[in-house]
Amino acid sequence: MKKIAFLFLTTISFAQSVTKSIALLPDTGQTTSYTLTVGEDQDYSINVPSFTNNGNGTITDNVTQLMWQQTDGGEMTIENAITYCSTLALGGYSGWRLPTPMEAMSILNLQKNNPAEDVVYFPFTGAEYWWTNTFQVGDNSKVWCTNSGGGIGNKPKAETISAGGTKSYHVRAVRDITTPTILPNHFTDNGNGTITDNVTQLVWQKVPNANLFNWEQAITYAEGLTLASASDWRLPNIKELQSLNMESTSSPSVNTTFFSSIGVHNYWSSTTLLPNPANLTSAWYWNTQFGITTYDTKTNTNYVICVKGNPTLSSTEFSVENEIKVYPNPASNYVIINFPKVLNSVQIEMTDIFGKIVFSKEEKSISNEFKIDVKEFSDGIYFINIKSDNLKQTHKVLVKK
Repeated sequence: MKKIAFLFLTTISFAQSVTKSIALLPDTGQTTSYTLTVGEDQDYSINVPSFTNNGNGTITDNVTQLMWQQTDGGEMTIENAITYCSTLALGGYSGWRLPTPMEAMSILNLQKNNPAEDVVYFPFTGAEYWWTNTFQVGDNSKVWCTNSGGGIGNKPKAETISAGGTKSYHVRAVRDITTPTILPNHFTDNGNGTITDNVTQLVWQKVPNANLFNWEQAITYAEGLTLASASDWRLPNIKELQSLNMESTSSPSVNTTFFSSIGVHNYWSSTTLLPNPANLTSAWYWNTQFGITTYDTKTNTNYVICVKGNPTLSSTEFSVENEIKVYPNPASNYVIINFPKVLNSVQIEMTDIFGKIVFSKEEKSISNEFKIDVKEFSDGIYFINIKSDNLKQTHKVLVKK
């Protein structure tokens, strides 16, 4: 996390209460690099997926704080899936239900494919799709479903085998560990060209760039963006993009009170598609007609909306590793890296925007502060890569004299 200068501006909220059923939004799980361009999905580890097997047929997601049915309940119609969840008794618990689209998307792992799940915790049962609790707006013949390839979309409910179709739609129940919070406002307009999502605590670019970019260009644009006195903007991963979706509306499928300029377009994510067999020339995008997530060839062009973390989050909401602070930002003489605990075998590397290494240092053990002299560096954007035994982080820094 980085220190950033803020202006105290008037914020705007509207009466639009929302249920917050997740603590934080997990990362996609993508940990492999597929480009030399800094800013792809794997370059940012924020809320690393973490699960606990409770030993009773249930799995706790330590990031969202939801409890999941470990082995899905099998193929069935959406109507039977609703009944199944409402009557399910599992692990000594009741209160099971079908997940919302964002909840269902949250347990997908985009480093894996067919299934795009961590099978250590969620054994694969042959499901092609998993039901959510949400029907398509204006058409009750379609239901939002996640799929084993890692996407989400509005699918005909008659496609499943039990309804006379040929595809396998399964049910996986979820329950709240604690009572969900009712937030008075889903979004807050910060009055400086940014919007805060109070559910995910992400901060969004209010007005997307009007230009089209290929995937590499989209990453570079996002990494180079300075908006609202902040330079830590990035291209969102596909889970973050999907979290903006508003299934109760369409064309566009967003809250247009806050995102009036988003239109009906395809928006690039930073997440590479992992097809089978591997062909890493495509990346995931979000389409705002209804809100499906699908993919496109990286050399094609789509739109960009940028995201950043919310610096008002207290450090207790992050793991110790993610409390590493890099400041000042912008920097003129020195960049200081503050470590909250001792780390062993640490590699610190600083690169410019073109990937050229301008600083490299390896320490057997490091604690407290580490200082990089940037007085002779040219003005511009740089990336500090920190690697340790169980840690890999990238921090973006603006050097400005």
